[in-house]
Amino acid sequence: MKNEITLKIKSNFIDKYKNGYPLIFQESILNLASLREEGAIVTLVDEKNHFIARGYYGRQNKGYGWVLSRKINEEIDEAFFQSSIASALNQRKSLYQDTETTAFRAFNGEGDGIGGFTIDYFDGYYLINWYSEGIYRFKDMILGALTSLVDPKAIYQKKRFDSSGQYIEADDFVLGERPEFPLIVKENGVNFAIYLNDGAMVGVFLDQRDVRKKIRDQYAKNRSVLNTFSYTGAFSVFAALGGATNTTSVDLANRSLPKTIEQFNINGIDEKDQTIIVQDVFQYFKYANRKNLQFDMVILDPPSFARSKKHTFSASKDYTDLLKQTISITADKGIIVASTNCSTFNMNTFKGFIDKAFKEMKANYRLVEEFSLPEDFKTIKAFTQGNYLKVLFIEKV
Repeated sequence: MKNEITLKIKSNFIDKYKNGYPLIFQESILNLASLREEGAIVTLVDEKNHFIARGYYGRQNKGYGWVLSRKINEEIDEAFFQSSIASALNQRKSLYQDTETTAFRAFNGEGDGIGGFTIDYFDGYYLINWYSEGIYRFKDMILGALTSLVDPKAIYQKKRFDSSGQYIEADDFVLGERPEFPLIVKENGVNFAIYLNDGAMVGVFLDQRDVRKKIRDQYAKNRSVLNTFSYTGAFSVFAALGGATNTTSVDLANRSLPKTIEQFNINGIDEKDQTIIVQDVFQYFKYANRKNLQFDMVILDPPSFARSKKHTFSASKDYTDLLKQTISITADKGIIVASTNCSTFNMNTFKGFIDKAFKEMKANYRLVEEFSLPEDFKTIKAFTQGNYLKVLFIEKV
């Protein structure tokens, strides 16, 4: 049994926790100084010491830990983790049986009952993302629970809780048999090259699965497509397979060029027929405007925060201005796929950014479709921040 700490919760936050809010956050705690060693079990009580919930202390950018149980006598042991992971895997049974999609999220943190870590599945291989030292203290229990439920080819991990790199292993291997990389997985029949042993990024963001499929199946045909902040070119691959006349992928990272070429090639697409540009997206917009370039579809999926030599971008502050530049190079009747993974504002606020940008550009638009997280990225109503993805298909009319 780990050390247990009693946390007194301020009266104005008690109902929030009783109604299912899972994040233990600083402003709600009366005796913050009692939190010392991450991984400690915490019991949340009101000012009269009445039980509210149990959780653990683990600091990450979102808060100080997560609620695990609202049962006063429930043990936080391997059986506890096994129960939550088993439930999550069972809910994804249809994805496990889908031969056209072999990469998805198997466990989504607080959405599946335990905040602070996620598990992704890549055709028999598993990747665990740890988001705090606190949850990492439960590693052996969680690995024991997972391996009691599945027979993984191998398990890899990413320790995302220490920016100094102290917790980064050479290749993030945990157990099993080391595979040859890349792994080739499928998403709706399209191939992706995956590297579980190569730093923080593995090759594709799984939360955009539904959006990529929609682009391929309904929007790309006979359109010229610009994919900004393109990473490994996943949107470009789906657009090309959907019949785009051409794709242009733009990303600042030097490695985006070979990575995007690889994704094209494993899908039988000649990269020479596509355009791949290593450049600051903000600089590319200036170039495209000078040259009066116009695209039939522009995919705008910036990180929540980004810094280059000449620009600092914050989605909450700068998305409207970025969208204005996008509008200027989008052809009439063209489609803008505006996306953000920023959790600090909701879909209504995001739609406000869209409206403001079009009004300031004196342009008209129509919202065609909207997307949030796919079903395997499970969320709960009590924690709206967990449903971070916001995607709008916008027609410039």
